[in-house]
Amino acid sequence: MPAACCEICGGPLESVVSGATRCARCLAQRPHYRLARTIARYRTTAEDEPGSLPALIRRHKYGLDQSVGRALAEFLGDELPVNAGDYDVVIPVPLHWRRLWWRGFNQAALLAAEVAARLRVPLDTTSMTRQRRTAPQTARHHDERIKNVRRAFAVSNPERIKGRRVLIVDDVMTTGATVDECARVLLRAGAISVDVFTLARVL
Repeated sequence: MPAACCEICGGPLESVVSGATRCARCLAQRPHYRLARTIARYRTTAEDEPGSLPALIRRHKYGLDQSVGRALAEFLGDELPVNAGDYDVVIPVPLHWRRLWWRGFNQAALLAAEVAARLRVPLDTTSMTRQRRTAPQTARHHDERIKNVRRAFAVSNPERIKGRRVLIVDDVMTTGATVDECARVLLRAGAISVDVFTLARVL
């Protein structure tokens, strides 16, 4: 992560001002999640470079290659930028059942399983569901992304969420619209707090 990054979303600060800790977007409208942290920068220019993180992520998601998950897990390194003691449960961003059927696996769930194991925190892949199939977020600007995912998620087992500190896991964070909507529904279901962890972040 860059040195000058937002204390909430982890994105870069537009201008380095003495004492500035939040980006303009988080100042204008604070996300529902408490904070978001990532491991690496996602550079779209590296998507065609064999062995690069963006290339592996695209191969995993769109090349239907589940075996790449092991290689992606290695990018997590030895120490995660989140603390095990801060969470009661790890929840991956869910796929709609049609996309899950087509792909055969949820890449966020595979990553979440690795994160949960390292943090020694329970993994929950069923309490939050994607109830509405959404169009791909690629090439959409932030406002369009928010509208696209609005009411796309639901908590099917609120009794398993109420009073718990949740860590949402996804592979890539772009504007944060998807994870923010997940955080919103989890908080409405009674979660005490929601943080976000992604393997990569578009900066």
